Amino acid sequence: MVSPGDDRPALRRCTRLDPREFAERYWSRRPLLTRAADTGNTFTDLLDLAAVDELLSRRGLRTPFLRIAKNGAVVDPKRFTTSGGAGAEIGDQVSSDSVLRLFADGSTVVLQGLHRLWPPLIEFADQLAADLGHPTQVNAYITPPSSTGFSPHYDVHDVFVLQVAGEKQWRIHEPVLADPLRTQPWNDRAAAVAAAAAGEPVIDTVLHPGDVLYLPRGYLHAATALGEISAHLTIGVHAVTRWSAAETALDLVRELATEDPQLRRSLPLGLDLADPGALADDVPAVLGALKTWLDRIDPAELTDRLRARAWAQVRPEPVAPLAQSAAAAALGAGTLLRLRRLLRCTLRDAPESRVTLIAGRRHLDFPASDRPALTGLLSTGGLKVADLPGLEPAEQLALARRLITESIAVVPDAVADPSSA
Repeated sequence: MVSPGDDRPALRRCTRLDPREFAERYWSRRPLLTRAADTGNTFTDLLDLAAVDELLSRRGLRTPFLRIAKNGAVVDPKRFTTSGGAGAEIGDQVSSDSVLRLFADGSTVVLQGLHRLWPPLIEFADQLAADLGHPTQVNAYITPPSSTGFSPHYDVHDVFVLQVAGEKQWRIHEPVLADPLRTQPWNDRAAAVAAAAAGEPVIDTVLHPGDVLYLPRGYLHAATALGEISAHLTIGVHAVTRWSAAETALDLVRELATEDPQLRRSLPLGLDLADPGALADDVPAVLGALKTWLDRIDPAELTDRLRARAWAQVRPEPVAPLAQSAAAAALGAGTLLRLRRLLRCTLRDAPESRVTLIAGRRHLDFPASDRPALTGLLSTGGLKVADLPGLEPAEQLALARRLITESIAVVPDAVADPSSA
């Protein structure tokens, strides 16, 4: 839920709208086209063509971080990968000269998982995920002039398309399946998709550098580069859905129902499953038992499981292991601790006068006496060691050191100690 006063900088950059307006009018409902002329947007700080060349030629990329496609067909990775040479004989490394030949022949280059590879996009994707409350991923599509990489299709996640370089013609059609799940890919409905894509588009436009197109999952789309190399970023938003909650509930029933002795019983000896009436009594008994167990699910437990599932998909700010290890060893009362950016955290009471810090996918146990200090850090985002409330100086240092080594907090601008080499 978007609250009044929420800044949500990455979302604002992608839409130019107040987050509340985007949430009410567009999110998961209909496309939004935002022009650079309206926002002054440019995305070269996130990625440009020189950065693409660096990734392809000097970063030791391996599959599946690179895909290549032409006219709707994916190119066999063996055509653009090879060994890295002496000391790096791994055979699936990207061959820049092979990529050049394929690109010059009209193939589209797809850089995948850039939210794990390229620092500006790591930060931007994580901020957008925090703004939306849903996990994100980033791919880049680089298409030669007058070429099409993929035929009309739909995605099973929402997307923000950020045009980085060149121009690309986009044609958008209404969904053939509203809000498709990950188990409902477009190729399962290829005939319906092709038929719908032959009709009148709801959007037929050219994206220029700085333009943004938001598409809810299910909307059909295809793009063709125009007179020069075109590059765009596709930020995929993996929406947490009601079906996600349903799957989580079914997982809970699967766990809980193992305690039912009636469900654990063997079926009759000599059972003939080819006989439609063989399970006339057992199947209704099973379904009735499952309904009973479904009614016993604690909504709070379901919500917590759903939270854990979503948080596990979001990567917080990377940490520098050497620098933070050196900072933990050199802690003092005046050292500033900063909560690790984009790390989802909450505190829960635990048995025996303990408190549990839930941080991303991890659960960390602390004495209850640490609660004021942990609460202070989580509420402010940063405190000096000496300002951690409710603790003696030695306890402050011990807690701060643990928070750093557990990657909950970081010391800003810390550097590794070269004298320890």
